[in-house]
Amino acid sequence: MNKIEFTDKNGTFRIHNPENYSGLYLPLAGETGLKSSITPNLGGDSKTDQNHFLLEPVSIENLHNNRNTRNFWCRIENKGSWSVCGSSAKQEAAKFTKDQDESILEAGFMWQKLTRISREYEMKAETTSFVTIDGTMEVMMTELTNTADQEQKITPVAVIPLYGRSADNIRDHRHVTSLLHRIETKTYGVEVCPVLSFDERGHQKNQTVYFVYGSTGEGEAPEKFYPTTEMFIGEGGSYLNPEAVRMDKDGVLAGTKLQGKEAAGGMRFAPVTLKPQETVTYLVLAGVSGEKQNIEKMTSAYRTKKQIEKAFEAVKKHWTDKVNVDFSTGDTNIDNYLKWICFQPVLRRIYGCSFLPYHDYGKGGRGWRDLWQDCLALLIMEPSVVRQMIVDNYGGVRMDGTNATIIGSRQGEFIADRNNITRVWMDHAFWPFVTTKLYLDQTGDLDVLLEKVTYFKDLQTKRGTAHDNNWDHAYGNKQRTAGGNVYFGTILEHILLQNLCAFYDVGEHNEMRLHGADWNDALDMAWEKGESVAFTCAYAGNLKDIADCLKHMEEKTGISKIEMAEEMKCLLAEGTELYESPDRKQKLLDEYTSLCEHNVKGGMILVSTEQIRKNLVEKAEWLMQHIREKEWISAGDDMGWFNGYYDNHGNAVEYSKKDEVRMMLTGQVFAVMSKTAGEEQVKEICRSADKFLFDQKAGGYRLNTDFKEEKFDLGRMFGFAYGEKENGAVFSHMTVMYANALYQRGFIREGHKVLQTLLEAAMNFENSKMYPGLPEYFDNEGRGLYAYLTGAASWYMLTMITEVFGVKGDLGDLVIAPSLLPEQFDEKGSAGLKLEFARKKFEIIMHNPEKKDLRIEQIRRAVCDEKVVLEPEPEYGVRLRKSVIETLDPKKCHRIDVFFQE
Repeated sequence: MNKIEFTDKNGTFRIHNPENYSGLYLPLAGETGLKSSITPNLGGDSKTDQNHFLLEPVSIENLHNNRNTRNFWCRIENKGSWSVCGSSAKQEAAKFTKDQDESILEAGFMWQKLTRISREYEMKAETTSFVTIDGTMEVMMTELTNTADQEQKITPVAVIPLYGRSADNIRDHRHVTSLLHRIETKTYGVEVCPVLSFDERGHQKNQTVYFVYGSTGEGEAPEKFYPTTEMFIGEGGSYLNPEAVRMDKDGVLAGTKLQGKEAAGGMRFAPVTLKPQETVTYLVLAGVSGEKQNIEKMTSAYRTKKQIEKAFEAVKKHWTDKVNVDFSTGDTNIDNYLKWICFQPVLRRIYGCSFLPYHDYGKGGRGWRDLWQDCLALLIMEPSVVRQMIVDNYGGVRMDGTNATIIGSRQGEFIADRNNITRVWMDHAFWPFVTTKLYLDQTGDLDVLLEKVTYFKDLQTKRGTAHDNNWDHAYGNKQRTAGGNVYFGTILEHILLQNLCAFYDVGEHNEMRLHGADWNDALDMAWEKGESVAFTCAYAGNLKDIADCLKHMEEKTGISKIEMAEEMKCLLAEGTELYESPDRKQKLLDEYTSLCEHNVKGGMILVSTEQIRKNLVEKAEWLMQHIREKEWISAGDDMGWFNGYYDNHGNAVEYSKKDEVRMMLTGQVFAVMSKTAGEEQVKEICRSADKFLFDQKAGGYRLNTDFKEEKFDLGRMFGFAYGEKENGAVFSHMTVMYANALYQRGFIREGHKVLQTLLEAAMNFENSKMYPGLPEYFDNEGRGLYAYLTGAASWYMLTMITEVFGVKGDLGDLVIAPSLLPEQFDEKGSAGLKLEFARKKFEIIMHNPEKKDLRIEQIRRAVCDEKVVLEPEPEYGVRLRKSVIETLDPKKCHRIDVFFQE
C-alpha cells in the first residue's frame, strides 16, 4: 500500500514504507523558535534563523545524500545493530528487497510518528517527533518493543549531529568555524557553544548554545557520551556504520570538555534486557538557547515519558485548533486535503518563504506580496489579529507608490537595502487593497481606512529609477516633511497613491511598465521596455473596486471629503487626451515623484469622495476599453485571449499564428477577474486555455505554452526547462486564481474543473509523491515540488469558502450564495462548512437532497439556530445582517441551514 490513508477528520494520515519515495518531508515548528523539517528516515534540519542552525542545513538533494541524520540505534546482543529510522548501511542495502523492514509513518500538523518493524532483529520501534509549542526544543521519543519469543538484551545509542552555526558556513570556513566550538558534556547531554560566530555580519562573540539531551522514560540519564563526530563515527566510519554503535566503544562521562571539533549529540544508555513484548522508552531533546544557565531547567520539564506524552497532546491540540475551518463535501479524503491546505498559510507565517528543503533560498523573511496574501487566510482563521497587521503593513509603502522589499522579523518592520539594489515589482501595489477589501467585507470596519500610517523612506526614489542622494541612515526609514516631522497619511491615501501612480507608470503601448517583474518573479529581464497587460487589467479592477468602496464609505459614514497630501492633486488629472498619451502620463508621474523625491511639504488638500470616485471609474473604464481594443488575440474556432506582456524589444509576447501559438495564463486570469474580459471573451478564453494550456498528466493548466525560445528579453524563466517552475509548469497559485476569477464571473463548471484537477493531481500520491497539501507547482510528470510554502493555499481556501460554498462578507453582513455542483454533495444531498465570521462560530449546512444545479434551483429557505430567518438577496443568496450577528453568543457554534428543496 503506497497511498495516503487518513485516520480522522483533522488531517492525520498514514503511509506505508514512505522511505521508498524521494523528497518527502514534514515541517515541525513552534510558534516561535525552532523551525525544522523531518523526513521518513529522520533527516532534514532545524534552525531558529539563517545564522543559527541546530542541525546542518539541507536542500532537497541532501535528503538522499546526507548520512548525518537524527538517529537512534539498538545494539542487540548476538545479532548486531539496528536503526529505528532505517539509516544504517545494512538497512539501506536491504531497501527494495524482501529483507526491507516494514515501516509506517503517521503524521499530523507539526508532528510525525515512525513505526519500524524488523523481522531479522525481532524489534519494533515507534519514534515520535515534534517541536514544543514555544519552539525551545525538538523532541524525539523512541519506544522499543521486543517482538521475539525470548528475552533480548539491547544497548540503546542515540545521536543528533550538532552543526551549531550559520548556514553561510557550509561553504564558508566549515572547518575553521568548527575550531570555535567549545563542547561540554552534562549529566543529561551535550552542549556546544562556539566562542565566535563569523559570517556576513562580521565577527561576533557568541552566546548561543546548541544542545542535545537524553533520558530514559523514567528520567534516568545516559551512561556515556560521544560529543564529537570523530568520536562517534570513528576512523573510517560513517553515520551509517558508526564505531560507537558497531563496537562496544567506551564514551566519556558528564563533565568532559572538548574544543575545536565537529560536535555530535551522541549518547549511550545503560544496557537493558527486554522480555517478550516488553517496551522501553527513550527521550532525546535538541534545542538552541541564548541562556546557557537555563538549559537544565528547560529540559527537566521534558525528562519523562509522562511529561513528553502530555506535551505531545498539547502540540496536537494547539495546531489542530489553529485550523478552525472544516469542509464536508461527502468525500473525507478531499475534506482532509483541504484541512492541510488551510494549514499551509500558518506555515508561511512561521517559515516565511525559506527554511524547508525545497525552499533553500532567502533567509526566512516574507516578501511584500506574501504579507498581504497570507492575511487573506488569517482573515478566515485568525481575524482578530488582522486589523493591526493591515495597518502596520501599509507602513511599507513609499510616497512614489512603490514599497519596501526587505521585510523585518517584527510586524510592520521594513528595512532599507544596504546594498542599494533597486527592486520594483510592478504588481506590488495591487495586493494591499485586495486584502483590505476582503477585510472590509468581513468586518464592515470602514474606520480602518481613516487610520493614519507613516510611509517608508530609503535611498530609492522615482519608482526605482533614481536615488535620493540627500537621504542617509540618520534620516531614518520614515518619510518626513520639509519641517523634519514624520509624515502620516490615511490608509485610504496609501491605497489611492499606490493605484494612481501605477496608472501613470506606462510604457510605449500605454500598458503599465513591467519594471523588475510582476507576480511572475521570473519575468525579470525587460526593465526598459517590458509592459504587463496582465496587471494593467488587475489595476483597472482595483480602481473600480476602490471607487465602490468610497461610495459605501460615504453612504455608511456620511464622510464626503477625503484628506490627501497636497502633492497628490496632480494624480487626479483626467481626460481622454491625457489617458491616450504615454508620454504625457510619464511626464505627469515624473512631476509627482519629483515633488516627493526627498521630503513632502506636509500640507493637505480636501477632495470630495464623489470627485475621486468618478475619477477612478473613468480611469478604470478607459484602461479596460483600451485593453479590449488593443490586446485581444483572435485565434478562430471561437477561441481567443489577451496578450499579457510586451518584451524588452517592445514586442507583444503572445500571439496566434498558423503553426505557432503563444499563450500565457496570467493575462487571462486578471482580464477575467477584473471584468475587462466580456462574457463572450471569457468563453473564448476558457476554450483556448483548455486547448493550449490544459495538461491532465501535469496536473491542470500550465502557466504558458512552450515558446521554444530562450527568450531573455523577457525573463530568466525561459532558461528553465519547459514544464518546470515559471516556464510552463502547472503553477498552483495562478491556477487557483484562474479558478477564483471564473467563479466570480459565474463560470462555475469551468472553475470547478480547475480546482478539482489541481486537487486530484495532489491527491494522486503515486504521481505527485507528496504529503497532503498543495505544492508550488507540478512538473511534467505531475510530481509536486516546493511543498507547503505557497500563496496558492490561501487562495484555494478563500475560493472554496467565498466562491464554492459562497460564504462571504459584505461590509460586515454574512452572505451565502453557494456555487456547489451536484457532485459536491454527500449521498444525502448535504454539504457543510464550519468557520468563524465576525468572531462568531458558524456551521453552515446546504441541503440539496435532489442534487440539483444550485444556480437554477433557488434557495427556498435559510434559518440560523432554527429561529432566525435569513433575508433573501435580490438575485441569488441569503443574508444575515451584521446587527443580528452581533447579538449571537460568541461561545456557541451557530448552525445555519440552507434549504434548496423543502
